[in-house]
Amino acid sequence: MQMRSLLWFVFGMVAVLVTGLPKVMGEQVTYWVYYGTYTREMSRGIYVGKFDANTGQLSEPELAAETRNPSFLAIHPSQPWLYAVGELAEFEGQRTGAVSAYRIDPQSGKLELINRQSSGGAVPCHLVVDSSGRFVLVANYGGGSVASLPLNSNGGLEPPVCVIRQEGRSVHPTRQTAPHAHQIDFNPGKDVVLVPDLGLDKVLLFQWSATDGKLKEYDPPFVTVPAGSGPRHFAYHPTGRVLYVLNELTATVCVFECVSDVPRRLVETVSGLPQDFTGSNTAAEIVVHPSGRFLYTSNRGHDSVAVFRIADNGLKITLVENVSVQGKTPRFIGIDPTGKFFFAANQDTNNVVVFRIDQESGHLTPTGQSISVGAPVCMLFRK
Repeated sequence: MQMRSLLWFVFGMVAVLVTGLPKVMGEQVTYWVYYGTYTREMSRGIYVGKFDANTGQLSEPELAAETRNPSFLAIHPSQPWLYAVGELAEFEGQRTGAVSAYRIDPQSGKLELINRQSSGGAVPCHLVVDSSGRFVLVANYGGGSVASLPLNSNGGLEPPVCVIRQEGRSVHPTRQTAPHAHQIDFNPGKDVVLVPDLGLDKVLLFQWSATDGKLKEYDPPFVTVPAGSGPRHFAYHPTGRVLYVLNELTATVCVFECVSDVPRRLVETVSGLPQDFTGSNTAAEIVVHPSGRFLYTSNRGHDSVAVFRIADNGLKITLVENVSVQGKTPRFIGIDPTGKFFFAANQDTNNVVVFRIDQESGHLTPTGQSISVGAPVCMLFRK
């Protein structure tokens, strides 16, 4: 009897462990998702929803903050603060756009305005918070400038302490008659700032000082892409040894070899369009899978995602396929923090479509989920 009791006890413990195991493995992981938009008929500002990382489900978004054209967003690395550009040509009577600071409500995800400041130039289109959490850097498309704004202890924005304006043009007769800074972000080492300038056909390089928020020309001060390409956004390979630059006007990707995670040598330029495509198209966004094996770009006009395979330690990319975004004008594409799901935010059909990523091939399969968001421009995840 004692042996039988012992066996039942052992079997019972095993049953408890086995039945408890799925709960641990299936623990729900959710993120807040913030949507930057253009304020049109279906949008009034920044929206927020939830994302279930286990199922890939997005909740229907709700208005988090009412504001004009908060196209791109950035979240503070350690505090519950969110920052948004106001993609405007005029702010407070000046020819400049705006940057807004918000406090995140931890319960609802809604946003409370802290303050606004000038972006230091017209039509700001991108921004980033530095790794120290003390400055916001912004790229002004219309003004052809970049600026850095200090943050105070409450998360509010101070006026710019550094504004750098470019001069010049390139070969396109209408899109490259002046500088157009289109993105601003850091190299993996966080000491160099990169700015793709669509109007100049250059990726500008700046030395960053987290002490005073100042930018100065790096040596060399830029790398160039083929004339008429119109560099828009960039992404690094996870190793930091390769930089991929997406060109808006030609829908191509320039592959740069890096030294100390700074681009030095252009290795190749690869198209993200099928060879037989003859219509009008511009590229919008680029993202590298966390595995470093796949790269994705979005095409507006062809309305597809270009799927590239990465090889040769990141230096070789090959277009594998183009996948329909099931909408029009995919201004933003992105990957969730787990690397399992892919999102296409379609500006002109006011929807975000969810895909599952095949971890072996990089292929995108629609999950069947599409949510409504007015003129979406970017998505950010926050735990």
